[in-house]
Amino acid sequence: MSQERITRRVIVFGLGGTIAMSTTATGGVAPALSAEQLLAAVPGLASTGIIVEVADFRQLPGASLTFADITALVDAITEHLPDIDGVVVTQGTDTIEETAYLIDLLHTAPHPVVVTGAMRNPTLAGADGPANLLAAISTAADRSARGQGCLVVLNDEIHAARRVCKTHTSSTGTFESPDGGPLGYLVEGQPRFLNRIAHRTTLPTRVDDDLYIPIHTVTLGDHEILLNAATDHIDGLVVAALGAGHVPARLVPALERLASRVPVVLASRTGAGSVLESTYGFPGSERDLIARGLLPAGYLNPLKSRILLAALLATTRDHTTLRTAIAAAGGYTNPETWPWPTDSSKDA
Repeated sequence: MSQERITRRVIVFGLGGTIAMSTTATGGVAPALSAEQLLAAVPGLASTGIIVEVADFRQLPGASLTFADITALVDAITEHLPDIDGVVVTQGTDTIEETAYLIDLLHTAPHPVVVTGAMRNPTLAGADGPANLLAAISTAADRSARGQGCLVVLNDEIHAARRVCKTHTSSTGTFESPDGGPLGYLVEGQPRFLNRIAHRTTLPTRVDDDLYIPIHTVTLGDHEILLNAATDHIDGLVVAALGAGHVPARLVPALERLASRVPVVLASRTGAGSVLESTYGFPGSERDLIARGLLPAGYLNPLKSRILLAALLATTRDHTTLRTAIAAAGGYTNPETWPWPTDSSKDA
């Protein structure tokens, strides 16, 4: 075993979630186990030679985490960076695809942050938490993970935070990256990257819970009533549009009014692929909506778009800057057009 591997240091932040749940007196399970207890249940951890520290940060189900929680978590991670090589966050899987992307936007250093959890709680046969935690620690300690921002590791797969989605309510293989696939896999306990994130988009900001940015999912025969009612009560809006970025024609006037007051991001509800820009020309098409001021999200799905918009609005309200940033993050334009500097020291 190499000296480098023996001396790698990782800190595990416990936030609760299924991975940390145990049976309650009234039935069902709820978060209860500490990060120390989670580590004690991981077979083979000692033989890795990785020095692991723990921090019990929150004890919540994933559904109860907030923007403020994750912003505080990134602050706590930053405080530990001089003394560690990587970070692992354990939390509930319900919101991993959102929290991981927020971490990815706010964490500017090259140190890897790996988010993991479990689909089967510790009281069940075949609980996946220990294996996921071991894989996450191994990935966070590996130098090949540096410069890749926040990663999500479950089921021996390594996913980029900006791409990963939860696709099944209970399967241990629930996390997928529809646009691009996993970055790599754990093979015989070691991370192997098959492709890498070529650029990062990070923000020097803090995001709290004051912003209200709903997602309006467009459906067959949709009505403008909710959009009209939202006009005076929101800071921004994400439209989960049909197909490549389309809405019923009857929604167009309401969306145009909203876009004149607050940022309105146009994403697709399909789950994969990019919103188009210039193919369709009917009322309510992507060309029509973009011309009326909506901001196309590219490859970012509605959930990611909402996280990005919240982080952007915590930084700036300038419409041109917002458009430029969303285009860069969504893959429409060269990533070098991202308005803020990013930390590119991937081998520091």
